[in-house]
This record gives sequence, C-alpha cells and structure tokens, in this order.
Amino acid sequence: MSRLGWIQVGLGPLGCAIARQAIERGVGPLLGAFDTNRALVGRPVHELVAGAPRDLVVQTTPEELDRAAPVRVAIVATTSKLDLALPTFQTLLGRGIPVVSTCEELAWPWLRHPVIAGELQEYAIRGRASIVAAGVNPGFLMDALPRALVSACRRVERVRIVRRQDAATRRAPFQAKVGATRDAQEFAAELSSGATGHVGLGESLHFLAHALGSRVETWSEAGEPLLAERPLDSVLGPIEPGRVRGLRQIAEARCAGGITLELVFQAAVGEASPEDRITVVGDPSFETVIPGGLHGDLATSALVLNTIRPLIHSEPGLKTLGDLPFGGCDPFD
Repeated sequence: MSRLGWIQVGLGPLGCAIARQAIERGVGPLLGAFDTNRALVGRPVHELVAGAPRDLVVQTTPEELDRAAPVRVAIVATTSKLDLALPTFQTLLGRGIPVVSTCEELAWPWLRHPVIAGELQEYAIRGRASIVAAGVNPGFLMDALPRALVSACRRVERVRIVRRQDAATRRAPFQAKVGATRDAQEFAAELSSGATGHVGLGESLHFLAHALGSRVETWSEAGEPLLAERPLDSVLGPIEPGRVRGLRQIAEARCAGGITLELVFQAAVGEASPEDRITVVGDPSFETVIPGGLHGDLATSALVLNTIRPLIHSEPGLKTLGDLPFGGCDPFD
C-alpha cells in the first residue's frame, strides 16, 4: 500500500500509542498533531511520540492545519462523546479528509444522537469523505466479530458476549474509568447516573441486532462496582480492601423475532482468568473463546490503522465497521 499523509487529533495515552504504531508501521508522513490540552500545545511532537518529525509542534485544532497539506486520513482519539467530537469531525469532513475515530458513541450514532448522525452523513457526502469509529469494544469484539461469526448460522436465538479484563494491564485513564481506588458508594452513584463507566454497550447491542436482520424492541443497562478483597496495586495507587478495583456492566436486549442479546463487560485490577467469550445459541450453536482476551489498547491501535485502507477506498458517508471489509495488518510501505 502506498504511504499516506495523516494527522493525529488527540494526544492522550491512547492517541500517542496509536501514533507511535502508525509511525512504526510506516503509514506515511505525520503532517499535524492536535490537542486542546494547554500543557501539550506548542510542545515538539517527537517528545510525545517517538519517531515524529522533529520540526512538528502540537497545535490546538485541525482548523490550524495548512490547507495545502496532502492529508489522506485523520485519526481522532479525543472523547467518547459524539456531541463533543462533532466540531472536529465537521472541520475534517468539510475539508474532504476521511476520519477514523475511537469515539465510542460513533460506533452506532443512531442510538443516542440520531440528529448528529444525519448531520455527519451530510458533511461526509458534501466533503466526499468517509468517517468511521474503530475500536475493540465497541466496534469489534461485541460488534463486527460476532457479526462475522453468526454468518455461519441459519438461525440465531441468543447471543451472549462476556469480556473479562485485568485492568492492571491497561493505561491510567482506563483504570480511572473503571473506578480503581475509588470509594464504593461514590463510584456506584456515578455509575447509576451514567457519569462514568464503560461507554458503548448500548451501541454494540443495536449494531448486533441490525447485523442479525432484527431490531431492538426493549433494552436495559446496569452496572456495579467490584471491590477489592485484598490489597492491590494499580497505576493510580494502592487499592485497599473494600475500595473499588473495577466494575461490571451488563446490557440486555430483546429483539424482534424473539432474539435475545446479553453483553457483559467486566474490567478490574486483579481480575482472574481474563478472556473474551462469545456464545451463540441457534443452528448451529457454538462458543468462541479468546483466552487472556484482546488487549484493549494494543488491539484498538491495530484496528484503527487496519481500517484506514478500507475506509479511504469506500464510498463517502458515515460508516460502521460492519460496512467495511476487515483490513489487513500488512505494512504501508
């Protein structure tokens, strides 16, 4: 594949990890890097991302990008919330730049933001560019992967997907999201209000129902903290017994035709026997297990980069990973 000029929007731990992998794999010249964090603006990008051009500095928004720059794709790793990411997406699509983003709500935007989804489609068509969310969860593990697996069935009655992760192997923002070190009552209240926790189970439910040729009739989501029973270490500090070590979230749906879906997301420091398990009840029934589970940060970086080629060769518009062929992990040079 020919090398591509690209830009990176979002230079948090995940954004930097994606950018480093992009440089290692030879995606092409990094033409710009952007972040609204004042502590990062103006810093040389190579101080954050090894191998980045030494003359490149962090700018605030892609609106500052030189319009003559030959950008073929933008990688956006900023926020889980689609409404907050919208101005960035509008700027990029308006300039005809395809977008691959880790924004969880973009994985199935019609669920929480149907108006924004329509606007993104219009911006993409006008700019003759495409936009898609790519990530492990949502995006792949509870979405595109089971979609591929059920294509071997002539009938599906139930799908249950369980993702168990040891959060000790993940970056600090992820450990904070799952509540590591927090007070149990305080964190439970935030989970109940939707102020924190994993984003994307609802999106995955609706993606999967659509992939099965059905629709969600009723659905629910609930979460609870998981508490430490012994002292544990985390990158956020020690976790004493009785403090939060992680969370469990469950989303369930009943779909047209009697199909039921259950998605279980469990991530905690000290989680024993991590794995990803997909159980399909139908004709045929089967179970697929990934021992140890996919590492969220490493696999998300790979999925973002492997989605670039299918995206830039797709027709303009708002996409999901179900609309694109699976990308390969071959070099870009």
